[in-house]
Amino acid sequence: MFDKAKMLAQAYKLKKAVEAEIVEIEENGIKIKVSGDQKIKDLSVNGMENKVLVEVINKAMKKSQEMAAKRMKDMGGLEGLF
Repeated sequence: MFDKAKMLAQAYKLKKAVEAEIVEIEENGIKIKVSGDQKIKDLSVNGMENKVLVEVINKAMKKSQEMAAKRMKDMGGLEGLF
């Protein structure tokens, strides 16, 4: 039981560390910041922020990730690979 609790604590710590990482790209007047957990944190075009666009993109990405997780589960997950 202790090992499972320790593994969960390590997984949580890793998750938080990944979420804290930010990649920032700026090209052609477009600036975007994306966190390690694949969430757009900031998006601006020619210096103007667009929070509505950020929300819509994040919703689409979440839905895409949920669909991929369901598909993997339906196909038996990763058990057959190891």
